[in-house]
Amino acid sequence: MKHLFPYKWNLADGYPAKGIQPNNCKVFGTFICGGGSTMGYKLAGYDHLGGIEIDPKVADIYQANHKPKYLFTEDIRAFNQRTDLPPELYDLDLLDGSPPCSTFSMAGSREKAWGKEKQFREGQSFQTLDDLVFVYIETIAKLKPKVCLLENVKGIIQGNAKWYSKQIVSRLNEIGYEVQVFLLNAASMGVPQKRERVFFIGRQKGFDWPRLKMEFSEVPVLFKQVKETGIKQGINGQRGDMWDKCRQGKSFSTISNGGNFSSMRLSDNEVCGTITANQCEGFFHSTEKRKITHTECKRIGSYPQDYDFNGMRPMYLIGMSVPPVMTAQIANQIWVQWLSKNAVKTP
Repeated sequence: MKHLFPYKWNLADGYPAKGIQPNNCKVFGTFICGGGSTMGYKLAGYDHLGGIEIDPKVADIYQANHKPKYLFTEDIRAFNQRTDLPPELYDLDLLDGSPPCSTFSMAGSREKAWGKEKQFREGQSFQTLDDLVFVYIETIAKLKPKVCLLENVKGIIQGNAKWYSKQIVSRLNEIGYEVQVFLLNAASMGVPQKRERVFFIGRQKGFDWPRLKMEFSEVPVLFKQVKETGIKQGINGQRGDMWDKCRQGKSFSTISNGGNFSSMRLSDNEVCGTITANQCEGFFHSTEKRKITHTECKRIGSYPQDYDFNGMRPMYLIGMSVPPVMTAQIANQIWVQWLSKNAVKTP
């Protein structure tokens, strides 16, 4: 079954995706990481200008793969203080941002980490994470794009974190945006991965655009469609024994005395679970006694096969990114339903 955007692809294939026309809409990114969203916008026909990334090593990888027009390797707070930005960034069709989500993840520390500084990797600056959603809103207020998008984990709309969601909508309203909130699953969008994420999508007040609809029903991509076979590398010892005893689609914790919750034997007939920065290390092949390969990980994350990770673990960048195909699907709907309408903004 053909999907609108391919999960198996290469940077060498070029942009946009086959069958998609360039739309000349200008988009700029924040927290760009490895460029998952960047590639999604390009696949959907957008003109992606570049973005902001705090981690110098990740920024170098981004530069090598995407050749951005503008790249700011700095804290977004420093970017917000700039007075030397190019005029083009004040005339954006869309501004994209995925503030770090670990403090909102149900698998993380949540409330215990709110207000505390954190460093993701050695060499990266320390920063408080839970307030970055509001720092990003300051960026939106500064650049005033027609459309803004804020992506985060499902946990931001659950439990005590609901306060953050309400404040996000309130603050975006205060700076002139009408906001809709969507909970979307990448598996319904042609990505070989179950990945639920929340998207706050705002449009400047005054544009006569209809309410945005985000409804996707692409045929699920099962693990057997992305897996490799005939790989000789294997696992021995305790994990090898667990693989032997564990059924497909089950966590190793089901046959051990606690622990191993993040390790599982994938199922041929199911969509793979969520890849996080570390989770992929715990994904084991369905029929071969081994961890999944980098090729399989890139397919599951809808990353291009020829992406240059410059020595960094692919699992880390892919786990930190919005899958390119997920972003492409959303960006395509924003173009079709809103930006293609040439609406005139009223006072």
